[in-house]
Amino acid sequence: MSFLSVIISSDGPGAAKRTKKVGVTGKYGTRYGASLRKQVKKFEISQHAKYTCTFCGKDAVKRTAVGIWKCKGCKKTMAGGAWTVGTTAAATVRGTVRRLRELTEA
Repeated sequence: MSFLSVIISSDGPGAAKRTKKVGVTGKYGTRYGASLRKQVKKFEISQHAKYTCTFCGKDAVKRTAVGIWKCKGCKKTMAGGAWTVGTTAAATVRGTVRRLRELTEA
């Protein structure tokens, strides 16, 4: 059996039709309004995504709870944002610390 025939057979006429636009927010149905569901979709996609670990470099960081992120590769747990690992405030602080460190070393 070739690879092509496996793909064709898995998407037969009896296969369920997937969502076109709503994605992960399909569970809300028609409730809460389209604009709110679009905002929630952005947050839910970012919170369920895998991120690159700053320690080991693997794409294995997942959210365990609000603001707590764990790397499955190196088993490190780190603090971050509620929806993404890095926040804009953290990036600003990191840049400021780096700049001040360079000033003291120079």
